[in-house]
Amino acid sequence: MEFVELNNGVRMPILGYGTFQITDEQECERCVLDAIEIGYRLIDTAQAYGNEAAVGKAIKKCGIPREELFVTTKVWISNAGYEKAKKSIEESLARLQLDYLDLLLVHQPFNDYYGTYRAMIEAYKEGKVRAIGVSNFYPDRLIDLIKFNEVVPAVNQVELHPFFQQVEARKIMKKYGVQAQAWSPFDQGRNNLFENEPLQAVGKKHGKTSAQVALRFLIQEDIVVIPKTVSKQRMLENFTVFDFELDDEDMNRIRGLDTGKSSFFSHYDPEIVERFTSFAR
Repeated sequence: MEFVELNNGVRMPILGYGTFQITDEQECERCVLDAIEIGYRLIDTAQAYGNEAAVGKAIKKCGIPREELFVTTKVWISNAGYEKAKKSIEESLARLQLDYLDLLLVHQPFNDYYGTYRAMIEAYKEGKVRAIGVSNFYPDRLIDLIKFNEVVPAVNQVELHPFFQQVEARKIMKKYGVQAQAWSPFDQGRNNLFENEPLQAVGKKHGKTSAQVALRFLIQEDIVVIPKTVSKQRMLENFTVFDFELDDEDMNRIRGLDTGKSSFFSHYDPEIVERFTSFAR
């Protein structure tokens, strides 16, 4: 496993396992146990995923020392604000059956995320969280948060994949020492990623699949990735990306796939803002 070092010195695996949309408790527990058995040590969940308890059960059962695992969760919009966020952090710890989190993120830049971040800073100082950060923060809001808080976010978890590489946004993150993390490294199969001709051609050259090439590309761009699958075979495939390296020609070919457009949503779209902010009510 390769690691990145966050801006506070904490080491974070560059490849992890994502649990988004795994809502069935038994399935989620099984998936996390499978992932840990394969070798994943970064497990990503969130309050909004509704599966923190299942993730916690798997962590409790896995037999791996706590200090070898890196567990992430996120504070949801409905829990925004200092008091609500503070309470929700304790609730997340209880559901996960953990004494501390390795990474805690503001899930979306809506509602009172400043109050949320203050509660997270407090939890960080109390040792309940090893690192704090944000998710889905565009450069303008990221800079604003950095400028008016004493703790710079360690991570910004955003949409990142071969078709939306966020080159300029990542330059801002790098400028301020914020680690980029991809919440959708496979674009959820959009843009025909798994059958994409350039990705397949690069994969054929290395004896790898398009999915493995996509992950390897992001990893070589120093982006932390958290692919999600419920298939143990796919988990193993996604994990087997450290035995090959893309050359400059490969990297430039994949860079050429960037459309510069999100496959999912824009926080600058009023309809999207209305939809997200409705979750706070």
